[in-house]
Amino acid sequence: MFQKILIANRGEIACRVIKTARKMGIQTVAVYSEADRFSRHVELADEAVLIGPAPSRESYLVAQNIIAACKQTGAQAVHPGYGFLSENEAFARLVESEGIVFIGPKHHSIAAMGDKIASKKLANEAGVSTIPGYNQAIDTPEQAVEIACGIGYPVMIKASAGGGGKGLRVAFNDKEAHDGFASCRSEALSSFGDDRVFIEKYVLEPRHIEIQILGDAHGNVVYLHERECSIQRRHQKVIEEAPSPFISEATRQAMGAQAVALAKAVQYQSAGTVEFVVGKDQDFYFLEMNTRLQVEHPVTECITGLDLVEQMIRVAAGEKLAFAQQDIRRSGWAIECRINAEDPLRNFLPSTGRLVRYQPPVQSLEQGTLTLQGPAYSDDHFGGVRVDTGVYEGGEIPMFYDSMIAKLIVHGRDRADAIEQMRQALDGFLIRGISSNIAFQSALIGHPDFARGQFNTGFIAEHYGKGFRTEDVAHDDPLFLVALAVFVRRKADSRAAGISGQLPGHEFAQASHYVVVQMGAEGAHHHHEVLIEQYDDVTVTASVRVGERSYVIHSPTPLGEILLQGTVNARPFCAQVERGSAKQPLTLRVAHHGASIDAMVLSPRAAQLLKLMPFKAPPDLSRWLLSPMPGLLVQIAVQAGQKVLAGEKLAVVEAMKMENSLTASQDGVVKQICARAGESLSVDQAIIEFE
Repeated sequence: MFQKILIANRGEIACRVIKTARKMGIQTVAVYSEADRFSRHVELADEAVLIGPAPSRESYLVAQNIIAACKQTGAQAVHPGYGFLSENEAFARLVESEGIVFIGPKHHSIAAMGDKIASKKLANEAGVSTIPGYNQAIDTPEQAVEIACGIGYPVMIKASAGGGGKGLRVAFNDKEAHDGFASCRSEALSSFGDDRVFIEKYVLEPRHIEIQILGDAHGNVVYLHERECSIQRRHQKVIEEAPSPFISEATRQAMGAQAVALAKAVQYQSAGTVEFVVGKDQDFYFLEMNTRLQVEHPVTECITGLDLVEQMIRVAAGEKLAFAQQDIRRSGWAIECRINAEDPLRNFLPSTGRLVRYQPPVQSLEQGTLTLQGPAYSDDHFGGVRVDTGVYEGGEIPMFYDSMIAKLIVHGRDRADAIEQMRQALDGFLIRGISSNIAFQSALIGHPDFARGQFNTGFIAEHYGKGFRTEDVAHDDPLFLVALAVFVRRKADSRAAGISGQLPGHEFAQASHYVVVQMGAEGAHHHHEVLIEQYDDVTVTASVRVGERSYVIHSPTPLGEILLQGTVNARPFCAQVERGSAKQPLTLRVAHHGASIDAMVLSPRAAQLLKLMPFKAPPDLSRWLLSPMPGLLVQIAVQAGQKVLAGEKLAVVEAMKMENSLTASQDGVVKQICARAGESLSVDQAIIEFE
């Protein structure tokens, strides 16, 4: 076994590998860029080596710097994590040539599966079901149209070296095939340096289901069941679960057998994933093989009890798998939500900056603690919350890397139990200082179709095709949020009444009748009459009536804490309550299960007076182009005095490895340029003013 390994990655996956290595008694070396000098993975590792400036192409993607760090520290092996160089065949070969062990598959396996055209041919030879299509590189748009007509629409146009949703288009007619080929080829060349494009049949109502496999250097390969990854946004996974609520046991075994056959065909050693697209009739076809650890590997760890990072390390050290296929268990149900630094209300634009508050829910599961051989694992071991993260409160979310803050994983007895645990865990996840997608995740988890397992890869496009809005989150009991606002106000009034030294005859009088003004758009507020029927200072319990609904709320959480925990009608809850923004300082924001309200809790008289107040319209900002996110202003595409048309590109802002083009919403004339190319922008900073 190795004495020391280097993790050629950053963020949550670097922290994840370090925890398993520590459990195994292996020392760890972290590498970091200048932007990650104070990152969590640097703090957790036994040693850390600076490998370059902030941009990944000058640090985490420079293979020679990683090799030098290995030699400097005496690391015997390299774990690549995922992303960066994890599926780079040249890097794996270089590591091996330097006498260092690559904790992953051999370079020839990476090469065989890294090319989508070549991998599909290999899959056919191995007896794996593949999608009908044209598996040669296509040269012209006209040829693409001819091939698409032969296969039959709809078709998928894909870059051979693609990944992460880049270099992929779906065409339903000749025009879309012609245009999609050109844009796909251009995007593939700029993203991967390889413009080869192929075409295959697009499966209607598709599900994205993948099989986790594990192989060793002695020819043994097993599959660790499947993961359901159909909840995607723009081809990026959002929620993953294991097992799948869709496929039958017969389909599961057939997919597993084909995944094992493909792994054996390329002499696969390590953890890997064979991805399939599954049609509504459970017909399945090979998509690609990911020759690395997957982001969503924790859900497989939960249902099998296996530590996949540990198995990767053991296989790389030459050990045989300590179990056969019949030993692989499947217990309970696991779900993972990716918590990303992005703003769902601004079309999911990246959000960078300082984590002013970061408080994940209480964890009861820890990665790398259960194995099939360990005494802690049994069929009765269910239930728990796990958080894989690489950040901490007060740390920075830099603009140079991906947007992931954490992975939230729950393990339940069955799917309904896992969904309920996830809803509670999302309620208890506190992030401030940057925007996150927690409310969006809550909306997805709480959607009736998700609960019924009735979804495919088009789920988000179907239900949130026009973007995500707070009103898209339907709360099970919206009046509970109103009652909670009054409970917090009554709790504050009780404390005020107990302050000593009050002037006799002018003591603070506690009310029992309130009006909650739920703030609406353009002054369209909604008024709720609320009555405190009983309040107990000792037990911190109130009986609150809102219309015809009654709520008995108990919560000992101190005033001023954002996370409010307690019970409502004897059922546990966790909500987030805090003072409103600088624009609305008298409001309370109450959030639960992804839904939120801004409310003022007033006396009946104050509520009457509020109705007389005129509505103050917000300022007109249509004359300005504002930066929708923090980022780097890469390009200004116009100049002062220039006439622009609606839809015309005005500027490009880069954040988290993605370039975002900003376009004109209407015709106009540029009055002045307010920012310069190369400048770091804050959110809502003015870039261009129009006449």
